[in-house]
Amino acid sequence: MALQFGLMNEIPSYPPYTEHESLKHIVDTAVLGEELGFDYFWTVEHHFLNEFSVSTAPESLLPYIAAKTSRMRIGHGVRLLPFAYNNPVRLAESAATLDLLCDGRLEFGTGRSISWDEMAGFGVNPEETRAQQQEALDIITTAWTQDVASYDGQFYKLPPRHVIPKPLQKPHPPLWGAATSPDSHRIAGENGLGLLSFTLLTPLDVLKVSIDLYRSGIASARAGQGNPKGAFINERVATFTLVHVAETDEEAMENMRGPAMKYIKESIGIINSVSRQVPYLNPNQDAAKMDIPSYDYLKPFIDVDLDSLNYEDIEASNMVMAGSPEKIITRIKEYEAMGVDVFLPMLSQTNMPHDKVMKSVELFGKHVIPAFR
Repeated sequence: MALQFGLMNEIPSYPPYTEHESLKHIVDTAVLGEELGFDYFWTVEHHFLNEFSVSTAPESLLPYIAAKTSRMRIGHGVRLLPFAYNNPVRLAESAATLDLLCDGRLEFGTGRSISWDEMAGFGVNPEETRAQQQEALDIITTAWTQDVASYDGQFYKLPPRHVIPKPLQKPHPPLWGAATSPDSHRIAGENGLGLLSFTLLTPLDVLKVSIDLYRSGIASARAGQGNPKGAFINERVATFTLVHVAETDEEAMENMRGPAMKYIKESIGIINSVSRQVPYLNPNQDAAKMDIPSYDYLKPFIDVDLDSLNYEDIEASNMVMAGSPEKIITRIKEYEAMGVDVFLPMLSQTNMPHDKVMKSVELFGKHVIPAFR
């Protein structure tokens, strides 16, 4: 199957744009993206991150996007599954309703959050996020596929109930799992979930190792040794990275430098918000040890010297992309060669002017996508 493409969106809202304008701008990119051949539109769920992301209610935004489009698939990328964020039965209901309204175009991505602002704001215990994510997946898929659903878990009890509506797609929409650490890549595979990965300060050779771990997890799921969560295994690999396309390499690099570095530095700050609150991750903190192995992978981010980050080095290592359509095509082929099935350019990032975002979407759709069809 040919490489597919989707628009990934954090939905930033930096001056001079208002939140109203920023949300409308994202709708503009979705409509243009469908016209130009993008296969997916994905958006995140974030909370309390100020200008970095106003995508706090994707269950409200995505039906609006669905009504403005007719072909591209609509992706939750992702819904946060720990129960303090979202009741799993309510997630099953709202996602099924969206699948009905968009005529079976829903892709259901899931995650657990790596932001302390989000966790503390909702009273989420970081020691329980992975276990609750696993339970929520069981509850949601049971609600979608059983006439009478019930569940008796460690964290959640559901007495026998008719959970309605059921999704249009049978047995249910494709399931995806966000992965950052090597371990989460493996678990996504063992769960039989499609992979949602990214390249934030992750060179492609490191990403390739993580994708291989995911593939080994998928093999375990197919052999009956994993823990598949849905009625079928989704083994597609999707990855997103920051991308900007312009007429020339020089123009693209100039447009991208500021917004990309702002995104990277703010993302690392969000990730490190957990390390600042989980003392054992940070050896400079004199505090009681908290044993949360599932967040061990955050340790390397503590040592990142934000002031020493160099845009040219990051761009040269293919962790972000800026260039003419010809350069972007060459870069994407590296992702395709290591087994990526769906490439998700994040074309709208931080304070990139909207007109430049729309031009980037246009150039990507007119010149990059056709090279892979």
